[in-house]
Amino acid sequence: MGLDLVTVWSIVLALGLALYVLLDGMYLGIEMLLLSARKSSEREEMIGSLKPFNIGNAVWLMLCVAGFIVTFPLAGSVFLQAFWLPCLLMLFGFLLRIIATKCLSKAPSGHQGPWGFCLGFGSVLATFCQGALIGAFMQGVLVEDSRFVGSVWDWLSWFSALTGITLILTYLVLGATGLLMPPALNKDMKQKMRHYSHHLLVWFGYAIVAVQLITPFLTDALRERWLGLPNFFYMGFVPMLGLMAYVWVYYVIRFSTWKVWPFSVFLIFLGTVYFTLIISLWPMVLPAELTIHNAAASESTLRLALWGSAIALPALMVYLYRSYCVFYKKGSEDNSGRAFKSQALS
Repeated sequence: MGLDLVTVWSIVLALGLALYVLLDGMYLGIEMLLLSARKSSEREEMIGSLKPFNIGNAVWLMLCVAGFIVTFPLAGSVFLQAFWLPCLLMLFGFLLRIIATKCLSKAPSGHQGPWGFCLGFGSVLATFCQGALIGAFMQGVLVEDSRFVGSVWDWLSWFSALTGITLILTYLVLGATGLLMPPALNKDMKQKMRHYSHHLLVWFGYAIVAVQLITPFLTDALRERWLGLPNFFYMGFVPMLGLMAYVWVYYVIRFSTWKVWPFSVFLIFLGTVYFTLIISLWPMVLPAELTIHNAAASESTLRLALWGSAIALPALMVYLYRSYCVFYKKGSEDNSGRAFKSQALS
């Protein structure tokens, strides 16, 4: 039996999206938390503590989008026709982040507030659009003869708004727990982030439970996948694993003084949520319309693209790992965090 390149590429794209959420999700969460920073020193610490992730995090999203369009051209075409508006808004949020970051690095002390707000707002906008895209994707799109025939506003519904808010809370928890790890962050800031993590996790729990309870009733295919027999008994273990992981992360945030465990355990919980999303949709690339096999490119295109990714992805991972190690070492040598001040918003 030969290698199923369609399945391989589906796994590659799924892993790339997970890496993007881990890297840029954490950074977007930190930027949104800037809206709560009252002092310029707090803002500089929050950005400077995890600067290396700002270098290559967006590359993962670019690679996922490019890989999706190349390997699943039919689905990519329908996706862009249906969701061009939220994609444009997301790009505007990214652009606002870049402009605000550059202006913050040049703004004099005491005049950074407006640009800090723009940075946080851009992150909120980009995150909400990403979450709304997930919700709209799960609900499906109107397709006839391999073309989108719906409205430009079909992506915006009460469910996509709920998934957008849920992703905002997800990134906020990632950012708050991620800020517990850098050694250069002062004790008061870490205590503040632990307090935020606890309350944000509670609200995130409400949101994710609502999403998972509603998901089986979005489409007939999802209802059959989750509630049909014998699937109901086979898939019931997934929410149970998620519940146990949530209790675990709540404990390490609320009752422990560990620095790395809150972030790590929350990632385990997100893994169960991501797995739930995958098994809900697999093998559909657009719910109730296209599967991964009938939307895929030719085998030669898939093979060529796979060779390119086999070279580019390891090189990018090594680069990010080395940049993080260098920056983390510098943070260990200066526990006051002053070494980050000149670099934080450059």
